[in-house]
Amino acid sequence: MSVNRTSKPEANVLWDNCSYVLGISDASYPLDNPPENPEKLRKKEEERKKEKEVAKNKKNHATFTKKIAELEKEFPGNEGIKAVGKFYAQETSNMSLLMNDPLWKELRENLTKNVSFMLDGDTTIVASQQNILDKISSMAMEGHSDAVKALCLITGQTAPTVETTTSTPIAGGKSNGRLVAFQINSGYDSYGKEKCHNAPISSKAEFAYSTALKRLLSKGSKNIFHIGTRTYLFWASNDDQTSLDAEESLFSMFGSSTDDNPNRKIEQVREVFNDIFSGKRPTSDNDKFYFLGLAPNAARIAVVYWNECKLKDFAKTILRHFDDMEIVDGRSEDKKKPYQGLHQILATVTLSGNPSDVQPNLPDATIKSMLQGTPYPVTLYQACIRRIRAEQEVTPYNSPCRPAILKAYLNRLNDNNKKIEAMLDKQNDNVGYLCGRLFATLEKIQEDANHIHNIRERYLNAASSTPSAVFPTILNLSVHHLEKLSGGQQVFFGKIEQEIIDKLPADGFPAHLDLTDQGRFFIGYYHQRQDFFKGKEAEPTEEQSEDIK
Repeated sequence: MSVNRTSKPEANVLWDNCSYVLGISDASYPLDNPPENPEKLRKKEEERKKEKEVAKNKKNHATFTKKIAELEKEFPGNEGIKAVGKFYAQETSNMSLLMNDPLWKELRENLTKNVSFMLDGDTTIVASQQNILDKISSMAMEGHSDAVKALCLITGQTAPTVETTTSTPIAGGKSNGRLVAFQINSGYDSYGKEKCHNAPISSKAEFAYSTALKRLLSKGSKNIFHIGTRTYLFWASNDDQTSLDAEESLFSMFGSSTDDNPNRKIEQVREVFNDIFSGKRPTSDNDKFYFLGLAPNAARIAVVYWNECKLKDFAKTILRHFDDMEIVDGRSEDKKKPYQGLHQILATVTLSGNPSDVQPNLPDATIKSMLQGTPYPVTLYQACIRRIRAEQEVTPYNSPCRPAILKAYLNRLNDNNKKIEAMLDKQNDNVGYLCGRLFATLEKIQEDANHIHNIRERYLNAASSTPSAVFPTILNLSVHHLEKLSGGQQVFFGKIEQEIIDKLPADGFPAHLDLTDQGRFFIGYYHQRQDFFKGKEAEPTEEQSEDIK
């Protein structure tokens, strides 16, 4: 564990960088390769900086040796502490011996690295002894003897409090970023309370939360993912196998997967949460799941999202997201995705395909919907519609993510009404859905007749918003396209076309579709296209052809 440093020197116990342990830094030595041009050296400025650095080294070193003296009094019989004390009692002569050591060159090149002590013949450093570790922990938690005691706002107990909190920097923020912090000498101190005395936190509580936060933020952590400037953390209250599997599954769901077979991971995620919700993996009401969203804000860290719930309820909510986003996928088995992850959802509504380029508040709103089961944000739905219109493409890269977003939004918006199915629903008589199906049919007729589909580029946007102004034109065009097809194909498409038209209102195509029906239009279009790709519909026989004619 390390101390929290400000402008005031503060040493770690029995280990630290060379400035503290040996009282030296790069400023203690002349430049090895000074520039040829003396003007570039700016000699006076360099000397001034060097003098300042050397003075700082003296203060740091004195702070370190003071703690060694305290340990000597605390552990008078400890051989390791006694040896370290003797080293500093004869520091001048020992430094000369140290400079002649074969490893001195390596140390000189890495003066910012940490240094500690180990007795000759031992395999562990002195600072790793359990009784010394307990003492260091006690010092970290209890603070200094002169620490102010106050009611801790976290624990509710009276205890020594901290003046400043430990830095816990996040991606995109400053290196000294803190979750809890107060400006020093800002002129806005409340009732004369300076620093953290404005809102007292005990040393023990501060040490606990900052240590846990650093662990979650550490490199290689699987309890973290990033979207733009946002950092999201999640963890379970328990450390049993079920809780660990839930954490790993959520990481697979929200993180950027590099797995060669992402679908395998996806199925594992679904299986884990299914088992938790069904009770196959037993949980209790005390098993909780936590989710924290952070964003950089000057020298502080802002909390942008927080959620706490029972693990079983959390599993239910995630499974609902799977169901809402489920949609037919006509791609090969190795390319199918049973559900859409966060990165895919956000990426598909941006011009660049980069989830970091979405509107600033969209990730937070989308995550809230996924984790709490609330309606998906209307901004996500609108962004999806805009991208489809801008690109005249419902399924970029053959991904079903956009129609999945539209379906999920509309189903949660109309939670108590008839839901949109995952695949083609011939019983759905919504006018927007029917117009989308009909447009897909007319497009497929053109594709099979001329091997092009320029009606999509020319008419998709207008057909989805003002059907009455467009469909008479493309229906007339389809007559000419049908003439180029075989008799069986004419019957096949004619049957589908007539089936859809018969379900339309008696007064014909609507003059305008609102935004919700425009979404149903694109879903109907996608469903019908996927149904064509299945190839399960058989072409009519000659007898059927005659009957239809």
